[in-house]
Parts: sequence; structure tokens; C-alpha cells
Amino acid sequence: MRLIKAAAAFAIMATVAVPQGAVAQTTPAESAQHGTLLSVSAEGTSEARPDLATLNVGVTTEGQTAQAALQENSRRMAALTQALRRAGVAERDIQTSNVSVYPQQQYREGEPPLITGYQANNTVTAKVRNIENTGRVIDAAVAAGGNNINGVSFSHANPEAQLDIARRDAIAEARRRAELYASALNMRVVRVVAVSEGGGYSPPMPFAMSARMDASPAAPPPPIAPGEIETRVSVNVTFELR
Repeated sequence: MRLIKAAAAFAIMATVAVPQGAVAQTTPAESAQHGTLLSVSAEGTSEARPDLATLNVGVTTEGQTAQAALQENSRRMAALTQALRRAGVAERDIQTSNVSVYPQQQYREGEPPLITGYQANNTVTAKVRNIENTGRVIDAAVAAGGNNINGVSFSHANPEAQLDIARRDAIAEARRRAELYASALNMRVVRVVAVSEGGGYSPPMPFAMSARMDASPAAPPPPIAPGEIETRVSVNVTFELR
């Protein structure tokens, strides 16, 4: 499904007198033209279902020593990454994003902090290319010992394809408006003089959630709703009217 939105502004530069309050600028290329120049700014958007989910999952463990906390964390993290692969996540799509070990301190008035233990954290970023398996992958990670899930974001594996759809829609909207202005002026569109792109935007869509601490293999996977992502592009097109 696609949704087109457009905002346009126009400026006419001709070889006639410029009304008071209007500003006309010409370049050497424009001065060689014999018609009227119409500049149109248009925006196009495309809305489509994402086909890539990115998870941030990991394990947090505690121990009396830094080594004990890290060893337990490593053991559980190995089980988590194996579970991700069994759930269909390719090894190339699993990447470590954070490893940390730090002391847990108890603060006392008038005395230095007392170290009561250590906490270890290890987090990976996992790409789920079969978006229908997102809930099952999350469930597998939690069942394998993952207790730190920092949400999921949705995006397009090939964002350029969606940008191209928005670009075509933006150009079509610019052309439609140019024809409208030309008709209102009893003129016609002769050709396109210049085209520039103002920028494209296709952001990932975050989906906040937290780990189910009581998850079990028998529990159903968490429901995931990817929705649709809007991709936006703006263009500036200069037409010659006669």
C-alpha cells in the first residue's frame, strides 16, 4: 500500500516586469531560455510493511567476584546465541553490541562504598529476516536464559526500493502541479530544466518491549505487530513553460 502526500511551492520567472515584492533570480543557463520558468517543490511518500526486524537481546548475571559473574554470563550467553541460530537467525546476523562487568556497591554515610558483588552484561543485536518469526525468536532467546531485551525495531532490508517509489510519486506530483499552473496561465509545459532531490527518509520503526522473566517453552510467543513504515522524499523541479 502506498500513500502519497505532497507539498508544493512555485515561482515564475519570465522576461516581463517583476511585480513589487517579488524576487526573481536567473542563472546563465536560465537566461538562455525564451519561456517562463516554473519551480515546483513536491513531496512523495511510500508506506509499506517492513521485512526486517532487529532485536537487542542479552544476559545479565551477578556473582561475588567479577570472574564468577562473567563466567556465568558467558555460559548463558552461549546458550542464547545457539537458541537464536536454532530459531532461524543466521550467524552473520548476530553481532555483539555490548560486554560489561562492573561492581555493585552499597553506599554508607561517612564511609567508602562497600562492594557487595559484581554484575556482568552481554548483549547482541540479531537481525530476523523472516519477520513472521520475530515472536518465536524472542521466545527462544528468553527460554534460553536471555533476561535483557531492549525492544525490537522494524525496517526494510532494501530501503532504496521504497525510496525509489517515493521518488517516482514526488516527480509525478511535481509534474501534475506544473501542468495545473501552466493551464491556469494559458501556457503549456515544454520541458524539464532542472531536478534536485531534497532528501529521503526511511526510519526504522521501534517497538518497545521487555523480557518475560517467567517465560517457558510451553508459553506462546509474544505477539508482534510490524505495521507499516513511511518513506519520504522531496524534490525540486524547474519546468519551462511557453
